[in-house]
Amino acid sequence: MPLNAKEYIKSQVVVKLPIPTKKFSQQTIIVTGSNTGMGLEAARYLVSLDASKVILAVRDTAKGQAAVQSIEASTSRKGVAEVWELDLAKYASVEAFARRVIAELPRLDVVIANAGVFIWEWKMAEDNETDITVNVVSHMLLAMLLLPKMRQTAVESGKPAVFTFTGSFTHFMTEFPERKSDAIFRDLADQTKYRRDDRYYVSKMIQLLIMREFANQLTKSEATKPGKVITSAINPGFVATTIMRHRGKLFQIGMVVLKALLSRTPEEGGRTLVHGAEGREETHGQYLDDCKVAKPSEFVLSEEGDKTQKQLWRELMAKLEKIHPGISGNL
Repeated sequence: MPLNAKEYIKSQVVVKLPIPTKKFSQQTIIVTGSNTGMGLEAARYLVSLDASKVILAVRDTAKGQAAVQSIEASTSRKGVAEVWELDLAKYASVEAFARRVIAELPRLDVVIANAGVFIWEWKMAEDNETDITVNVVSHMLLAMLLLPKMRQTAVESGKPAVFTFTGSFTHFMTEFPERKSDAIFRDLADQTKYRRDDRYYVSKMIQLLIMREFANQLTKSEATKPGKVITSAINPGFVATTIMRHRGKLFQIGMVVLKALLSRTPEEGGRTLVHGAEGREETHGQYLDDCKVAKPSEFVLSEEGDKTQKQLWRELMAKLEKIHPGISGNL
């Protein structure tokens, strides 16, 4: 599943990403992983673009409060951004966060599922390896729990709600051997089958496939459940963040050079997140790159990819039912 090096370098170095201008007036928006990096910059843009409320959903609330102060200082808009605790490594935290959203927010227009981890060691979180739990399972648990609120908002506002995921070009960089298993999530939770060099890439492949099936399921349900919700996966590109901080010192030295040559700034990465949050009709179920609809890997588009996508969806729904019985009824 090779990544086209020429196109990648062109994207990183030549392409100029558009600065967001579309207003988010009256909208309530959640951005996970928004106390730093491109999540913070996306939140900053959303506040400046007239959002009514922007919730920074973060694990470290002290860092979240510092982020709010930074946003208020740069936008001169106070009382718009606020911090809510969310630890995606803990299913109970996801459920508690969703309950609070449903109880306290009159509306929910957009969720940017941006938080992610690149652990680089075997570490379990709940019932799976941490990259899988955080990057895949918990964000889909959150999506399913918030779906009724988002549908209600879409009906009342007269325009689609948006749940967009921060994906990655790294889904091109894995052969994803787990796809051959009859129980993919089971194998991902087996330490003897762990490949740390590949796990983050696999998590982004799975996230993309599940997003595509989530889009299919949302489209099917429109006939019986009013309130359109648009979903997509955003490739922000190679952004100068700290997500790979767990890798070794030699790698970090090399990263300094790569970042200087190829990386986008967090502000540029934030632009891609805001583009996904705009929720245009043509973005539904799509992989977004350079702020436009793009082609994912050949595997994703293949017959085998479609089969794997449906298998992952069945497995994930069974897993989410164990975490939160009855959740599949939200579809």
